[in-house]
Amino acid sequence: MIGIWGCTVSLGGRKILHELDFGAGPGEFVALCGPNGAGKTTLLRALAGLQPGGTPEPKRVAYVEQGARCAWALSIEEVVALGRIPHGDRDRGAIAKALLDTGLTELRANNVHQVSGGQARRAMLARALATDAPVLLLDEPVADLDPAAAHDIMRLLARLAAEGRTVVAVLHAIELAMQYATRLAVLKDGRIVADDVPEAAAPAAAAAFGMGFNAATKPMLVPRAQGKAR
Repeated sequence: MIGIWGCTVSLGGRKILHELDFGAGPGEFVALCGPNGAGKTTLLRALAGLQPGGTPEPKRVAYVEQGARCAWALSIEEVVALGRIPHGDRDRGAIAKALLDTGLTELRANNVHQVSGGQARRAMLARALATDAPVLLLDEPVADLDPAAAHDIMRLLARLAAEGRTVVAVLHAIELAMQYATRLAVLKDGRIVADDVPEAAAPAAAAAFGMGFNAATKPMLVPRAQGKAR
């Protein structure tokens, strides 16, 4: 379980979150949606204990920031191994599983600075998975990924939630949230304006973006029946 209650955050003299209540528990995959500036990243950082006054818990909560990149010219396997730092070990099983789950096993020896942006993004996700934390907080985890790889990662996150982890992810792709998340929390102007199963919260998400909502619309791209992230 992870949550914040009555949370108000001001940055640069501007109030970003307004007495906000939010919580998520094991088995839930919560998508945070809303327009730019709504407070999604600030909420995620507050949950991670990274706002002023917060206390990070790196063994319990793995956080992947938006646009996360490795600053060092490491191999992908070495990047993933960084996820074991909170435990003070180099658990080969956890590292190998994270590489496999994110489709990076064959690229494990490659320099992270010499692969595609999407592959580098998946390496940062694999680093978080290697921590084996019960709570995963992810800011735009499918940005830079092609549609097939995005579905693979979303399916992986849904499986991790089904296995008992708590997954909270900022997503702009509402259609992916509706397919894979168990809840959709919609932020606007630093407040949660809807928090429900995706089908029920989707109209509020569309309204927050200034768009209409058509429940009959079907996605044109569908995930493969089988396959790993690539």
